[in-house]
Amino acid sequence: MLNLDHHPTGRHFLQIPGPSPVPDRILRAMSLPTIDHRGPEFGELGLRVLDGIGQIFKTKHPVVIYPASGTGAWEAALSNTLSQGDHVLMFETGHFASLWKKMAARLGLKCEFLSVDGTDEYLPNAKGWRYGVQADLIEARLRKDTEKRIKAVCVVHNETSTGVTSDIAAVRTAIDAAGHPALLMVDSISGLASVDLRHDEWGVDVTISGSQKGLMMPPGISFNALSPRALDAMKSATLPRSFWAWDEIVEMNKDGYWPYTPNTNLLYGLAESLDMLLQEGLENVFTRHHRWGAGVRAAVNAWGLPIQCADPQRYSPVLTGVITPVGVDADALRRLIHKRFDLSLGAGLGKLKARMFRMGHLGFSNDLTLIAMVAGVEMGLKLSNVQVAGSGVHAIMDYFADHHQKMPAA
Repeated sequence: MLNLDHHPTGRHFLQIPGPSPVPDRILRAMSLPTIDHRGPEFGELGLRVLDGIGQIFKTKHPVVIYPASGTGAWEAALSNTLSQGDHVLMFETGHFASLWKKMAARLGLKCEFLSVDGTDEYLPNAKGWRYGVQADLIEARLRKDTEKRIKAVCVVHNETSTGVTSDIAAVRTAIDAAGHPALLMVDSISGLASVDLRHDEWGVDVTISGSQKGLMMPPGISFNALSPRALDAMKSATLPRSFWAWDEIVEMNKDGYWPYTPNTNLLYGLAESLDMLLQEGLENVFTRHHRWGAGVRAAVNAWGLPIQCADPQRYSPVLTGVITPVGVDADALRRLIHKRFDLSLGAGLGKLKARMFRMGHLGFSNDLTLIAMVAGVEMGLKLSNVQVAGSGVHAIMDYFADHHQKMPAA
């Protein structure tokens, strides 16, 4: 018998920073009958999504689509371009940068982790997890690499664990200023389709992303956007790869097909997602995400709680991390909010476990969705006896009232 305790009335508020809520329009598209992945109808679908996803990445070069999570796309980026023992320079911005480094080490790469030095008044052991990539540190390190042993620089665009967005164009400028040939690899799993991303213009060699964030899809699709330099590096790379290999996929994609069975119905959903985003216009998409983020931060500031990102220039439009007062278990707070209000918030990960929670404001949302999220959190803080300076609900309502976004014509 169905346990109704897990299905309360009304709609669940999924306000984690991904997987994000899936629009009904995309769910309906995914419910279409499965078709022959070798037939002509599928070839048309394949070409359609490949063209659309290239527009989202802002690239004229191939975008490889995998039936996998973003973790698989991480591995694909490394295994297609590097060889055993290659030196990789990475930057510690949070939990996902750390996991990517762990993967690189397990693949037999030599990983060097740069990070922001010093301590922090709120998080003594995790100062680097409050800031974005420091391009000047990357430039300085590359200048010291006179023998050009470093083969790739790997950075996270939007660090989902912290709510910090890094300046990728500045990283490319730093690499060029150092006169270094290292490839630039960028994880934009939570940035794509929510934050401005320019694969070609910013000189990124491999951009990694996934379906379950700004694309408003369920998990299960991931991407590698490629540059000509990345494709050239593939020719001499010797890390083992078969399923992840770009060459066969890129070749078969020319006709809209894949060398294995693709996730047909998720591709139907992806086609619908791309239509929604491109019809709205990417600049409009980015504008509303920035507005939403500013509204949520107005609420957090009204509470008087610290925002995880310590650099206002690097605030993420995708999510806001909130540090709880010393002695307040952020995970216990989240559990209470979920139990009482059917509202899911993101947990603090790694070094941030139980010290912060994450409020997602991306994808298929609107002003009232986010006002309700803030109300649920404010109620949870009250029930947990956390003293706040003021009303976050009033603050976010005032912000949205004073900063109206003109929506594009239908």
